[in-house]
Amino acid sequence: MTASTEVSFSTRRADDVRLIAGVSAAHFVSHFYMLVLPPLFAFVRADYAVSYTEIGLALTVFNAVSAVAQTPAGFLIDRINARFALIAGLFLGAIGFAIAAMLDSYWILIAAFGLVGLGNTVYHPADYALLSRHVAPERMSQAYSVHTFAGMLGSAAAPGAVLFMHGLYGWRGAFVGAAALGFVAALWLAFTPVGESHRPVGKSAAAAAGPTDWRLLLTAPILMNFLFFTVYAFGSFGIQNFSVVALGQLYGTGAVTANTALSGFLLLSALGVLIGGWMAGRMTHHRVIAGFGLGATALAAILIGSVDLGALLLVLVMALSGLCSGVVMPSRDMIVREVTPPGSFGKVFAFVTTGYHIAGILAPLAFGALLDHGAPRGVFFMTAAFTLLSICAVASVPRRRPV
Repeated sequence: MTASTEVSFSTRRADDVRLIAGVSAAHFVSHFYMLVLPPLFAFVRADYAVSYTEIGLALTVFNAVSAVAQTPAGFLIDRINARFALIAGLFLGAIGFAIAAMLDSYWILIAAFGLVGLGNTVYHPADYALLSRHVAPERMSQAYSVHTFAGMLGSAAAPGAVLFMHGLYGWRGAFVGAAALGFVAALWLAFTPVGESHRPVGKSAAAAAGPTDWRLLLTAPILMNFLFFTVYAFGSFGIQNFSVVALGQLYGTGAVTANTALSGFLLLSALGVLIGGWMAGRMTHHRVIAGFGLGATALAAILIGSVDLGALLLVLVMALSGLCSGVVMPSRDMIVREVTPPGSFGKVFAFVTTGYHIAGILAPLAFGALLDHGAPRGVFFMTAAFTLLSICAVASVPRRRPV
């Protein structure tokens, strides 16, 4: 390797690292924004003298706008500068929280969360488009894993940070703090250099296999990935949002023990994402990695739903389940990438990740009904069933040559 080649390689690597850091910061903010309001429900409700249902409408509007507009945003991002779109999304979210903080009106609060939801539509398509276009292929799985890990950190950091800011400045001050975080991330990304676009030489199999307009989303590989994302998210939703209540009803598990087990699940999920990124970078059989991780997660859910494990074993099994669930995620993203034609990363990732919003709408109704009808064991069995279905979905994704 000549000196000039070494310098060029070093420069590309540094560009990749800076881009991954900037995009991951945006992903941190996106997950942080999803959990700004829930810790403040009681305070906002008291200030406006409304019900929890009326406050919950803000999150409904947020998710509805995101679900409807995310795929169109993906098409737009494939046509314009993805970094500009991501910066604009960060600014929209920050402006939404600033408006909600400064204007004293319940309906403005609802409208502001619609604006935050609109900003949220660009994160997945722009993030994945930037990473897929500009990060060197040999670092792609690690880029995806760091990106996902950053989102998890945002979710973990939000409740404590929001309550800390509320203790100092009230809920409006917490909203201003959230807005400031978005503005800082947008400015950081604005000054992040983007390296050269990594495109295949010649006409790839993916590019030659079919359309790249809206008809692409109706092809078998993309539809199966969409199904995979939806059922995988549905199963994950059960453990993350209903396991604490279900354990209490089923075995009389104390709140401290159940929440410790859930924390173990979430923390080891984050570690699993990093391990999964390392594995996906060294193995080409991404469906095998995903299948084993999902299978172990499903077995853990069946075990928890079948047997009272006691505090220590419960925490251990939940943590190991989280680790296996996290390992799946980088391979999941690589499976989507390998069936996506060049220039279509925005629309494809926007479409398949809409499955998260669909699961977020349907899963609370299904799992809540199980608890309301005295069937807490069903929470774990339904989680296992949807996780096993996701194995079938990922195994059914038609294979194409990597792009």
